Parts: sequence; C-alpha cells; structure tokens
Amino acid sequence: MKICGLLKTTLLDYPGHLACTIFTGGCNYRCPFCHNPELLDMNIESEYSKEEIFDFLDKRSRTLEGVAISGGEPTLQPDLKDFMRELKSRYGLKLKLDTNGCKPDIIRELIEAGLVDYIAMDIKAAPENYARVCGVKSVNMESIRETKDMLISGALPYEFRTTAVKGLHTEADFYGIAEFIKGCGNYYIQNFKDSGNILDKRQGFCEFSSAELLHFADLVRDSVGSVSVRGTDF
Repeated sequence: MKICGLLKTTLLDYPGHLACTIFTGGCNYRCPFCHNPELLDMNIESEYSKEEIFDFLDKRSRTLEGVAISGGEPTLQPDLKDFMRELKSRYGLKLKLDTNGCKPDIIRELIEAGLVDYIAMDIKAAPENYARVCGVKSVNMESIRETKDMLISGALPYEFRTTAVKGLHTEADFYGIAEFIKGCGNYYIQNFKDSGNILDKRQGFCEFSSAELLHFADLVRDSVGSVSVRGTDF
C-alpha cells in the first residue's frame, strides 16, 4: 500500500461517523481541479508504512467509528483488499471507500468479501464531457457504467457525487448526469473550492453560486432518490 497521507480525525469524510482518512498515492486521472495533486504520481513514495497506520489505530480505534480510504485512486493499489481485510479483522471499524469507479472488478471483490461498508463514487461529468473533466484523452466509460450500475442495483450503502466547477461544467452536464445515474439513491453536488493547491492553476476555475447549484440539483431531482448540495452557504 502506498499510504501518502493520514487525517487523524474527521466528521466530514464518512457521513454520520467519527473517522480517520487514509490517502493512497497514484491516480489514473488528471482532473485539473484536483486538490490533492501531490498524490497523483503512480511512482510516489509512501509517507506511512502499514505498521505506522496500525500503531495509530491501536491507540485510536476505540474512539473512531470508521476509516475512509481515499486518494489518489485507492482501487489502483494491488494490495488494497488485503489491507482492508486486515483493518476489518484487527479493529472491526466501518470502512468507506472513495473511488472514481474505474475498477469495477476490484470494487465487486471488496463488496462480496464484506470489506467495505460505504462507497462514495465520483461522477465527474456527463458521459460526453467525462474525459475533459478528468484531464485525460479518453475514459473507459464502460467500466464507469459497470461500477455505477453495480452500486445502484446492490444493497451496499453508497453515494454518487459531482464536484461542480465553473469553467468545466455547464447545465448540459447535469442533464446528462441525470440520465446517467437515473435510479440512484443519494446524489450530492459539491461546490468547487480553490484551495490554492489545485492541479491546474492557469484555468481560473471558480465556484458556482448557490442559485446555480440549486438549479443543477433541480435538473437531477426527478432521476434520483435524493439530491443535496454541499460546500455552500444558503
């Protein structure tokens, strides 16, 4: 496991649970608005050993309720399943996985093995705009669609979420997303925040207004069980 970051306590990363967040290194996308660009390189060195993570959890597992595993893209880690199995067996904590959905076979294995309790999957854009928003030449949309369909048809708690970025997304994206995720239970639109550390600082990306985000939510509302907006004040 390339473990490149550890947030020791969070109330935000795992809805409804006091958790820590583990950040893995390496990602197959280059989203220009990514706020963790230092984690993208597949050759990045680990900042923490597995033993250091376990030492931390030995001290904090009685306080924590869960562990969120984020990135980067965690499903690119060849030993993710073994790591999650060890977390489960040692601590019995709830495990949340953040993923871009590119590896449906890995996600299916984790679900079938009972190693994941909640999945948050990024829906980057409408299918026709996916590659542009991901910052790559092409995206295997069949893999994204397979993961999306697996979660919608399954029993595991999950959410879909889109980071809305003015300069990358338009109203057309949310019409397309509404069709793409039709039938999903929970969908969140997250407002872009420029942390000053995004991957591409040249583009001048900015936030949408609250009114614009609520309009996007209305476009999706009839296609999903629930839609909410995160990251803005009303």
